[in-house]
Amino acid sequence: MLVYFAKLSSPRDARSGRVCLLAVVLTLTSRVAALMAAEPASPQLFREQLEAGEFAPALQLAQQIDHVPKRDAWLVQLAQAQAQAGARAAAFSSLSAVEDDRARSAALQSTSKMAPPSGARGGAQADFDSLIELITSTVKPSSWDEVGGPGSIKEFNNGVYVDADGMLKRALQPPKAQGLAVARLNALKASENTDTRRASPLRKVSLTRLEKHVQLQLASGRRASDEMLAMAGLEKIKYVLVYPESGDLVIAGPASDWRRDDEDRLVSRKTGRPVLQLDDLVVVLRYLTAHPRATFGCSINPSDEGLARTKAFAERSSATPLKPGQRPAWLKKLRGQMGPQAIVVDGIDPRTRAARVLVEADYRMKLVGMGLEDGTVDVPSYLNLIQVARDEAPPALDVLRWWFTLKYDAVHATDQRDAFELRGSGVQVMSENELVTSLGQQVHTGKSEPLNQEFAQRFTQHFAALAQKYPVYADLQNIFDLALVTALINSEHLADRVGWHMTCFGDPEQYQVQLGPAPQSVETIINHRVVNQTHIIVGVSGGVRVEPWIFVKGDAIETDSYGKLGAERKTAAAKNLPLEAWWWD
Repeated sequence: MLVYFAKLSSPRDARSGRVCLLAVVLTLTSRVAALMAAEPASPQLFREQLEAGEFAPALQLAQQIDHVPKRDAWLVQLAQAQAQAGARAAAFSSLSAVEDDRARSAALQSTSKMAPPSGARGGAQADFDSLIELITSTVKPSSWDEVGGPGSIKEFNNGVYVDADGMLKRALQPPKAQGLAVARLNALKASENTDTRRASPLRKVSLTRLEKHVQLQLASGRRASDEMLAMAGLEKIKYVLVYPESGDLVIAGPASDWRRDDEDRLVSRKTGRPVLQLDDLVVVLRYLTAHPRATFGCSINPSDEGLARTKAFAERSSATPLKPGQRPAWLKKLRGQMGPQAIVVDGIDPRTRAARVLVEADYRMKLVGMGLEDGTVDVPSYLNLIQVARDEAPPALDVLRWWFTLKYDAVHATDQRDAFELRGSGVQVMSENELVTSLGQQVHTGKSEPLNQEFAQRFTQHFAALAQKYPVYADLQNIFDLALVTALINSEHLADRVGWHMTCFGDPEQYQVQLGPAPQSVETIINHRVVNQTHIIVGVSGGVRVEPWIFVKGDAIETDSYGKLGAERKTAAAKNLPLEAWWWD
């Protein structure tokens, strides 16, 4: 197809004083259009168009090819020609239409490094004389300025082209409109997906499309957008939906506008709940994809030496009752005996935000348990749960072990395994009593005393209220959701089913997560309570253990027999979504 460029000006409207622009649509005859549609895409014509800088018709010619690998190959050639001519934005736009993510990734890597030849400014300019003569002689001949009329016509830089349906379209964006951001916005307007900040009861995010557009952003020298980093405002994951026909692997859940809170956490403006973050997804995805049945987490534990010193100090202190004015100094000595506690992060990089969330959630859970941070009405501290009668001896110095782990009621799936629903709170606290020897060594008992169990159970049962009060717990829940989704992707081979190879998210050289200092130690977590003039001293250890694969193995996944999940998948499918979109409501 030929490419035509024109810019038309009509007479000035005397009443409004505005200049109205006329767009001329050159309509092909039905016979010519039919012949062009029937004619197979010519490699020779495609090469000639690239050499002449006629990129718009070359793109249209490539899009006529039904064979995906061949079409992808032509689009890659087109993008390389555009990049060499200096039209980098157009090159990235062409590559966004490449379906094979491996071919697209390789082409982006090479294209982003291309520099246009000296003086190059894009495609070659066409000869407009014959076109202008045709228009002025056939469209209201007496209205043009050449014959004394008020209308004028001249070539339009970067231009427009006419497709087979007679639709006038822009061939290349003018300089002010170039760039992925503008192209994306225009496409999103057409699909009514214009505002990620708008609340949605069920927002869908395609992981495959998200990765593609992050990759395009990075290749063009930009960072991922705020919307991408905040996962379009998703607050939690309710569904995982699989669409092999479109190559989409979708996570869906409620979403809303977000802001940074006082702790520098991205949270919903409406609910205060943390939103999912792209860096956390990438960290979890990389680790569990490379190690499908591995676990990751953290631990905060007192040292043997510190426990030994604390045990000896407690025995000495029990012989002499404290006077009220002595308590602050005594507490300082108590914590000094234990010293700082070591932090160990297993599996994932301790410098990542995901690791810091695990550590913070664990630490603050223990603060609540020890009465060093307020819980809720239904979750008092462990020390406040202790009741000792006058004739009873207080508990011996134990190390209470509390740790977070996953808790899902079930994962439901359709018969076709193309839709999954996550059910349950996602988080629970487990408990164990550990004995302390005179040398400070912790001895696992495999048992949890009733009082210890009660605190863990209360924390689990009222987790939602605690997460509302302390957003870090909801942040932890989001990471657990991401871990379970990754386990589903691995166990059900979902990436293979949609042709996703994680060329960007799986490659640390392409997508680099933000790193900070690794947490190594923390102030000791120990507290005491005086009952019947006796000191009850309690230490605590534990951590976070993320082991999602047990929820997706074998018969752990339950089949939805009512058809509701399948209907949800059908309703949630993307309809007429442009290439530039990666989320929808």
